Amino acid sequence: MKTLVIAEKPSVAQDIVRALTPVAGKFDKHDDHFENDKYVVTSAVGHLVEIAAPEEFDVKRGKWSFAHLPVLPPYFELKPIDKTKSRLSAVVKLVKRKDVSRLINACDAGREGELIFRLIEQYAGGLKNGSYQPLGKPVQRLWLQSMTPAAIRDGFEQLRSNEQMLGLADAARSRSEADWMVGINGTRAMTAFNSRDGGFFLTTVGRVQTPTLSIVVEREEKIRAHRSRDYWEIHASFLAEAGEYPGKWFDPNFKKPTGDDADAELRADRVWTQREALAIADAVRGKAASVKEESKPTTQACGLLYDLTSLQREANGRFGFSAKTTLQLAQSLYERHKALTYPRTDSRALPEDYLPTVKQTFEMLAGSGMKHLAPHAKTALDNSYIRPSKRIFDNSKVSDHFAIIPTLQAPSGLSEAEQKLYDLVVRRFLAVFFPSAEFMVTTRISSVLSHHFKTEGKVLVKPGWMAVYGKEAAEDVADAKDGDKGQNLVPVREGETVRTESVEPKGLKTKPPARYSEATLLGAMEGAGKLVDDDELREAMQEKGLGTPATRAAIIEGLLTEKYMFREGREIIPTAKAFQLMTLLRGLGVEELSKPELTGEWEYKLAQMEHGQLSRAAFMGEIAAMTERMVKKAKEYDRDTIPGNYATLSTPCPNCGGVVKENYRRYTCTGADGNSEGCGFSFGKSPAGRTFEPEEAEQLLRDKKIGPLEGFRSKAGWPFVAEIVIKYNEEEKNWKLEFDFGDDKKGEESGELVDFTGSESLGACPKCGSPVHEHGSNYVCEKSVPTLTQPTPTCDFKSGKIILQQPVAREQMSKLLETGKTDLLDKFVSMRTRRAFKAFLAWDKEAGKVNFEFEPRASKFPPRKTAAGAPAKAAPAKKASPAKKAPAAKKAAAAKTPKAPRKTTAASGKQPSAALAAVIGEGPVSRPEVVKKLWDYIKANGLQDATDKRRVNADAKLAAVFGKPQVTMFEIAGIVGQHLS
Repeated sequence: MKTLVIAEKPSVAQDIVRALTPVAGKFDKHDDHFENDKYVVTSAVGHLVEIAAPEEFDVKRGKWSFAHLPVLPPYFELKPIDKTKSRLSAVVKLVKRKDVSRLINACDAGREGELIFRLIEQYAGGLKNGSYQPLGKPVQRLWLQSMTPAAIRDGFEQLRSNEQMLGLADAARSRSEADWMVGINGTRAMTAFNSRDGGFFLTTVGRVQTPTLSIVVEREEKIRAHRSRDYWEIHASFLAEAGEYPGKWFDPNFKKPTGDDADAELRADRVWTQREALAIADAVRGKAASVKEESKPTTQACGLLYDLTSLQREANGRFGFSAKTTLQLAQSLYERHKALTYPRTDSRALPEDYLPTVKQTFEMLAGSGMKHLAPHAKTALDNSYIRPSKRIFDNSKVSDHFAIIPTLQAPSGLSEAEQKLYDLVVRRFLAVFFPSAEFMVTTRISSVLSHHFKTEGKVLVKPGWMAVYGKEAAEDVADAKDGDKGQNLVPVREGETVRTESVEPKGLKTKPPARYSEATLLGAMEGAGKLVDDDELREAMQEKGLGTPATRAAIIEGLLTEKYMFREGREIIPTAKAFQLMTLLRGLGVEELSKPELTGEWEYKLAQMEHGQLSRAAFMGEIAAMTERMVKKAKEYDRDTIPGNYATLSTPCPNCGGVVKENYRRYTCTGADGNSEGCGFSFGKSPAGRTFEPEEAEQLLRDKKIGPLEGFRSKAGWPFVAEIVIKYNEEEKNWKLEFDFGDDKKGEESGELVDFTGSESLGACPKCGSPVHEHGSNYVCEKSVPTLTQPTPTCDFKSGKIILQQPVAREQMSKLLETGKTDLLDKFVSMRTRRAFKAFLAWDKEAGKVNFEFEPRASKFPPRKTAAGAPAKAAPAKKASPAKKAPAAKKAAAAKTPKAPRKTTAASGKQPSAALAAVIGEGPVSRPEVVKKLWDYIKANGLQDATDKRRVNADAKLAAVFGKPQVTMFEIAGIVGQHLS
């Protein structure tokens, strides 16, 4: 009988096989596992199954009403994750093998690793009568924090029992199911609440995403509430015997205010009136000053090794990479290039037995061809910098995985972005072993009368680890250019009196707090526990934060996708939809969904569960009660609006001139005094699920139209793009909001003429050569719409300004008209899969319209190499039967001559009828040729119907062929067959 070992990742399975081979014998490699006489070793690829409500309890799209909520299924069904179905099948097949008598869970040492294994084991048992059946095979746990062969072998000697792991397994399942229940019910309850007025207003919430959004919204509220104040700094220049040096006035008696009402903008070096600043400057200008100086050496250690979050933050700050991009690059360096260790880690330390591996890595780097890194690795080896240090090697600080470091494999063929990230990791890996940088810091106080000026100097004495980063990290100290700090200060003799040479009061304004960048938001998510007041909950969150390193990038991307936030440069800014959600949660009294305390409370209770101090049933009962309470509050809320901080528009009501104000659901007229019922004019804040920004509402009211805008959703949840207009409704004697889909045929139907005077052409129409202009939400040929010179359209060229959510700029359309295609555009979103994709827009001559053209994909498989390293020769052609010898020249010519297309002959073609021949000409033809010639004739004579291009109007010749005055394009092929013999 054999033992099946299930690892979380293929690379770990290989490490286990390498470690066991010396003690358990050689393994044979199979497609999806390794096997010897004692062990079968396989792996998942992360999660292979996910939880879902059983079908009878699930709530399908379009039924997101309160009638179906809350969804509290009696059990959770497991379903395979689509992209890893084949791997799941392979693992389950091994689990069920009759010769496998025992299972070892070798997934990562943590809650998520435990969940991955438990769900696979449960799924393999099978579902029967609403419960999963036990497999009946004993389970043991391999708990590894280090992946050296010795550590793996030690782990197999000290396997943990299944009973020891039950607490962790319960906590893992509970966290997963609780997230599902809160996310599904919260999202559907808030969506149902916001969709009460009709439409489909998707409002997603979640235990991690909503508190993350709350952090961004609260920062934006502070920025909006900030009122800039004037203040002054007083900068002076002092003349000593050795030269001049700068100084900045400060109050040595200043104490930073504390308490909730403390003014955070007070500083020791700020003066709050111009009169006081000028008085200080006038008092000290030209006066003698005494000098006190203190110099002391300081050291600065290199930052710790990277975990995923710190790497994402650094890459965002240095290169502008998004968290998602950094994760993708790190994953590629790990999986494809084998150049970095596993990136989805929250640890910044290495196992204590990793010193030999680190030395080997330094030797690899020193001997590599990477000239910018190799010398530093050699310096570290030559000077024996690689030594045991608790700061670097500490088992207690290693969780499921250790810090991200380079592997023993030097990479090649990296992209520019991959190279940047690899260098970032390697430089930190090298630098962390180098000595601390040493500085001499000088603080000089120049006293004039009763006023004091501070000057700070900081000189790099020994670069230490900074040498790895070159001049970049050792250059000017921060704020050196502000005059109060400098590198080298001119010396002042002890007891020397200096002269106040010049004094300049500098007027400044206080600034609001900075918006979050992706780097600072990741830091806020990681340190979210600091925002929690309760000591126990804060302690529970200390190591966790909001989300995990592996999920934080996806949380941020999800908030961007759902239009809760948007990027502007490197700043992340919340949208009106985000403020609306926070207003809703506060108004309904379910603000716990927006606070990190919820995560803190869960972490605290899950930790109790892991240690057997809280039952899984009790925790899940609390989650169910919380879910029911959340749905009940949304369902029973009966007031017209929700209290909040709402805007007042400056544009008056178009109907009565009253004041238009915002409430939770609408912008509405509140009469001339701004406090009455008004004239009845109003429009919804979130038509078709897209919330107006206040600036957009202002523009709509002022211009009576806005757009085209993207982000709308149909009742079925599909995205669409449209313009919005406000039009006067004669029946209701008031103005109403309407969608305008830019249907330019309305002009044709009404006979309204389009005037292109003053409109700049983008280029020539690819169909008829006439100028192409912007018109409504499209780019159109001027002959495709009714104009003064041509009331009846004769062309049908038209292409949208927004195609599948991708805006098509004027310059891109000009390029298409000039060259045949646009640049590669990357924001198309598939209507079927809802996934983003890249494509060119290109003119398709055969189809007679603009179509997608995709980048040619490089083969996943490089050319095979021969033993000598050259590409393998093409397979020899199949031997031809012997033929008569021909001159070599003729053979070559024959090989080069392409095969001519087969001609239609009397034998191969069919004869057209007299009526058809009058249109396409005499002679035998094939059916495809007839259809092509007919369409050439139809287009040349402008016979497509102006209101429906799928219909063809017959002229005198075609009437004899069609037998009626009009046919659809789908009838033509059938009619053609009747005229061929």
